[in-house]
Amino acid sequence: MNANTPPAIGLRQLELRLRQDLFWLEWPAKSWVPPRTFAGEPVTDVVIVGAGMCGLAAAAALKGLGIANLLVLDKAPAGREGPWVTFARMETLRSPKQLTGPALGLPALTFRAWYEAQFGQDAWDALGKIPRRQWMEYLTWYRRVLDLPVRNEVELLAVEPGPEELLTLRLREAGAERVIRARHLVLATGRDGLGGPFVPEIVSGIDRKLWAHSSEEVDFEALRGKRIGVVGAGASAMDNAAEALEQGAGSLDLFVRRKDLPRVNKFTGIGSQGVVHGFAALPDEWKWRFLDHAMKAQTPPPRDSTLRVSRHPQARFHLGSPILSLEERDGHLVLTTPSGAYPLDFLILATGFQVDLGLRPELAAFAPFIRFWKHRYTPPTGLDNAELANAPDLGPGFEFQEREPGSCPALSRIHCFNYPAMLSHGKLSGDIPAVSDGADRLARSITAGLFSEDRETHYAALVAYDTPELLGDEWTVAPHSAASG
Repeated sequence: MNANTPPAIGLRQLELRLRQDLFWLEWPAKSWVPPRTFAGEPVTDVVIVGAGMCGLAAAAALKGLGIANLLVLDKAPAGREGPWVTFARMETLRSPKQLTGPALGLPALTFRAWYEAQFGQDAWDALGKIPRRQWMEYLTWYRRVLDLPVRNEVELLAVEPGPEELLTLRLREAGAERVIRARHLVLATGRDGLGGPFVPEIVSGIDRKLWAHSSEEVDFEALRGKRIGVVGAGASAMDNAAEALEQGAGSLDLFVRRKDLPRVNKFTGIGSQGVVHGFAALPDEWKWRFLDHAMKAQTPPPRDSTLRVSRHPQARFHLGSPILSLEERDGHLVLTTPSGAYPLDFLILATGFQVDLGLRPELAAFAPFIRFWKHRYTPPTGLDNAELANAPDLGPGFEFQEREPGSCPALSRIHCFNYPAMLSHGKLSGDIPAVSDGADRLARSITAGLFSEDRETHYAALVAYDTPELLGDEWTVAPHSAASG
């Protein structure tokens, strides 16, 4: 250890420091939302679906503003929320280590504080990027120290409008179904939050034991010595290819439609607080132009992830190689590109995700009424973009909006705090850099809505409040005197 750097203080001391900071900030604020019941059962003010990074940040922001009647649900077991220890297969995060992520402006809540408390500043200085599994450990700690109300292994089966100004949520927990009522619902459901994996038609009819999407579980151990193909050129393609190679794949063919890999991460070049807070205020045509340009340029895979693949001699990069056909022959695959035919034992599709409400049965009651950008905006010639067209057109608090005014008012109570919100709000609800700002925007909007809805109750409390600050003995009234002539 460098003699000039402080030693690791340990998590216990960090937690005491954080507790003191929260005490000084009066966090969380006092609970202020009047309780509600329906049919004798309590109503939850806000239910968040998803206890990954975005769901935890949203819960912390809401709790901090005094919304105590809050519930976070996740269908995964505790410690397996989000992608970090499931289908994410990178060695480290892409984001720079110093980004504050979901810390909500609290220094003692940052990953850096958590890391240095355990390993010291010298270890932090030596750290390149954050190991993926360590990020999950940090999020687990985050949830614990903020005492966030998370319930695991609970699945949302359906959301229905009503009764009255409520939402009905049908849940499955411990093998049984039950119903709860909520005033607001936040969907913090990640990349596939409004759909699912994008699977090209070319695998239609192919035996499922011969292929998988990169977001699914893959038994890489069983692929040892096999001929593996990966479709795609993004981060997940490289991570899955590397995992297969490191588990002993006999050969790895990476098929890329483009003639070259993308080199420049466009949004990194303009990252700033201006983008974070200004994007949502842009005119529609400028939001579209920014994201259309960035998407068509594509995000390059991380350099480290690409090197992780190319260092294996049995890895082959096939550029300019769109898939022309895929056939199943004698228990294996034959994939054909303009460059030739390739026999494969297994194929991994790193083809991303799509917005498709048909894949989200829990939203079936609302799907026909949700407005997407394609319903109200036509881009200029040359800027057609199907992914952007299928983005939800959200309000200022990430709330869904009606395709036809008046058709489904309950939509305003469902907030889309996941990746597809990007066209409406920028990258505030799916990536590490600005998730605290997104959570703050969401929480403030819900807070304003709850107060406005309960205005009569709050006004009655104002009228009824009669605790005096002055008792009447603090002054003496001057005697009246005759006016002098």
